[in-house]
Amino acid sequence: MLRINRQTDYAVRVVLALAQESMGTRMSTKEIGAAMLIPKNFLPRIVAKLAQKKIVVTFAGRDGGLQLARESQDITLKDIVEAFEGPLVLSECIPGDDFCPFEDACFVRPRWTRLQQVILDELDSTSFLDLAEEIKTKRGIPPTNILPLSA
Repeated sequence: MLRINRQTDYAVRVVLALAQESMGTRMSTKEIGAAMLIPKNFLPRIVAKLAQKKIVVTFAGRDGGLQLARESQDITLKDIVEAFEGPLVLSECIPGDDFCPFEDACFVRPRWTRLQQVILDELDSTSFLDLAEEIKTKRGIPPTNILPLSA
């Protein structure tokens, strides 16, 4: 079954929490965990990987926390999925030539390839700014006052 794992889902929530704030705003992992219903034992690994992939920047100390490393419109769902899941490959027959024993005689491979591309295009075209704006719109919140999902 094609399924995004829990860690990836939580990573999306972390980035979405930050995307709802003004660029440069720091949030503590405690705030994010509470707002996005993420168990605290998952957060250190998720934040470390997001920082390693240069999606967030972390700050140590009493006034520390984390913030987005770049503008939310420049971070996509694909960035997060690939950071935590690796490249999306829908079927083993897609990776390339000489991999499928049926090669050009296969009528299913082109469909798997198209379906994979549709998924990748959707992930790549969905920025965290888009997602944050959808939340604002559904809640009727003015652009200057975006709140976490749990509010």
